[in-house]
Formats: sequence, C-alpha cells, structure tokens
Amino acid sequence: MDTLSYKTISANKETVKKEWVVVDATDQVLGRLGSKVAKLLRGKYKPNFTPHVDCGDNVIIINADKVKLTGNKWTDRVYLSYTGYPGGQREMTPARLLAKPNGADRLMRKVVKGMLPKNRLADKVLSNLYVYAGSEHKHQAQNPKLIDINQYK
Repeated sequence: MDTLSYKTISANKETVKKEWVVVDATDQVLGRLGSKVAKLLRGKYKPNFTPHVDCGDNVIIINADKVKLTGNKWTDRVYLSYTGYPGGQREMTPARLLAKPNGADRLMRKVVKGMLPKNRLADKVLSNLYVYAGSEHKHQAQNPKLIDINQYK
C-alpha cells in the first residue's frame, strides 16, 4: 500500500505546457530584466519545474532598444571575444553593440545566455527567446499575453 500523500511530479516533453508571453523592456534595467527572462525561459516560476526538461515559456521581448544600464556601464563595461587568431581578442561595449544592426537582439541574447546554465539545454531554451527593437512583433498568431515583469522576483 502506498502511504505517501504527495508524489513528486517530473515533467517531460509531452506533459509540459508552454505559453507565449510578451515582456516590454522599456525603461527596465538590463541585468534585472535578463535574470527574470532567464527564469521564465527555464520555467522556474512554474510549479512543475524540472531541471533537465525545457518546461519554460516562449518569451517575446519588445522595445529592447529602450533598455537601461545604471551608472557608466554603457561605456565602461567591456565584452570580450576571441577570433581564434593570434592577437584576435576583440572588445565591445554595450553602447557600440546596441548601435550595430540587430544590436538590441545581440545584447539581450548575450545577457540572457550568461544567466542560463552552461549545457546543451541552454541552447534549446535560448531558442525560445524572441527579441525585437520596436514595439511590433510577428507572433500575433500565438496569442501571447502581455505580462508585467516587475511582478516576478
């Protein structure tokens, strides 16, 4: 006879319920927004969170070009990359990255990717992120719901 009244429910790919949500990034601090979006993508706000399953939502970020950084981080923070050649270390500031084509998308993905675990599941989870610089997006057919990201911890 089973005497336990509660069973641990482990979600899998068939039982997970993924939703589409829209997050407005206007006047949001970049790092705080990135950490909350990373939690949404992983599904950590859901009661049936399972660490090894992609159980998070599909997140659409609009107005990503209107994000804020506190202090002098627009010019003082440096992102390093390496081309693979000798002397090929490149540095980029958030202001220069945002000025490039698709800069808002690249900046937001860089921030969110750094807050995800470093494994194969992170690549799958990051593919559920859609970033747009303006207020228009092409996912109206999915009926996404607009959420207030400040409600989440």
